[in-house]
Amino acid sequence: MSTDARPERASVRLSSRTIALYAVGSLGTGGYATLPGLVLTYFLTDNLGVAALAAGLIVTVAKIWDVVIDPLIGAASDRQLARTGSRRGLMITGALSLPLFFALTFAVPPSWGPVAAATCVLLAFLATATAFSLFQVPYVALPAELTGSYDERTRLLGWRVVVLTASILLFGAGGPALRDAGADPVAGYLIMGIASGVLIGVGMLIAARTARSDREARAVVPVTSVGVREQYLSGFRALGRSVPFRALLGTFLLQALATGTMLAGAQYVATWVLRSEDAVTFVFIALVAPALLATPAWTEIAQRTGKERAFAVASVLFAGAAASITPAVWTPGVWIYACVAVAGVAYAGLQSLPMAMLPDVISHDERTHGAGHAGTFTGIWTAGETVGFALGATAVSLTLAATGYVSTVAGTETQQPDAAITGIVLSFSILPALLMVASLFVLRGYRLRREDIEQV
Repeated sequence: MSTDARPERASVRLSSRTIALYAVGSLGTGGYATLPGLVLTYFLTDNLGVAALAAGLIVTVAKIWDVVIDPLIGAASDRQLARTGSRRGLMITGALSLPLFFALTFAVPPSWGPVAAATCVLLAFLATATAFSLFQVPYVALPAELTGSYDERTRLLGWRVVVLTASILLFGAGGPALRDAGADPVAGYLIMGIASGVLIGVGMLIAARTARSDREARAVVPVTSVGVREQYLSGFRALGRSVPFRALLGTFLLQALATGTMLAGAQYVATWVLRSEDAVTFVFIALVAPALLATPAWTEIAQRTGKERAFAVASVLFAGAAASITPAVWTPGVWIYACVAVAGVAYAGLQSLPMAMLPDVISHDERTHGAGHAGTFTGIWTAGETVGFALGATAVSLTLAATGYVSTVAGTETQQPDAAITGIVLSFSILPALLMVASLFVLRGYRLRREDIEQV
């Protein structure tokens, strides 16, 4: 049975201060997920002259590195909790180191040549990814420890997603605006990298204050020293024993792939379909403004119908909105913004609901396997999310390469073949729609309901 030392968590109503501090962390997670996904591939292909296939490979290698280290960081976070009573140390380390590496990622000038530039971007982005994981893995573990209440977790994660969507708007619209404010593209990307990195780091530092620090936490699980192999095996054991976790992770991975594909393709849609590089700002406004308004509504729907049902509805809505963009192959125009806005309404649910379901899965596992494994679950979860977003950028890069996309260096004008334009639209519409539909079949395996959680 459960070895949770704090059953009173189930009745705890979180303070507004705790919710606010935790939500601010999404200023960091939203910035890191949005800006590199939006502009990094484009930075490589259209500023440094790196071939589309090589650009996609750089992003993919960095994300594969995330997959390798996230389970290790999750296990380290659990050990740190057992040893010190807090996950805060890793979070602060990541928050302090990320700004430097993030800025270096966009500090490479075109004059270095495609090979040297690509190598330097890869190394800097690998370091950025490591710093982010040091924060993100323990950050995602916190909701399961802050409260055991089914509805309080929805409330906590709902407000987190409000900040997340605002962060997506801030970085998705403000990042390119900062880039364009520079005297030239080289200076613009550097300004964007420095300012964004600092802001991301500040958000992470603030959120680290919500990581509890008490003696009681140290009693949850004994401190053990295990090898790397055992740390990976603990993650596979968590996957093997928890059917709800497998279903939720599989669903979220496919949806991360779908949204990652749209994110990576947004700048290309703006430049080559809407015929304005600056149009990416309006694409993000169309996506995020409705999401900001819709997040409280998804929280209310989840409380009335259950999180899993609300999640399925959001998924169907997003799939329909993405598919409706397909006619842009033949008739591009500003009507695309309306389709993106509908996707934005759904996107709010796709972000808040699975993140509120993950702590439920962890609590369900604690019931029979004991507490102290939250970091193991979130390490696997973060790795899966990373795979989805990485493969999204890879899918776009492969599509560009297959359709003859022409890479350029900053200041050089070119034209794209019709096949490349078609590939850009389809990677922004049909592909994410199909992935979202596939995720619904996986979601059917998620069987946890309110009554399963509240008896934990």
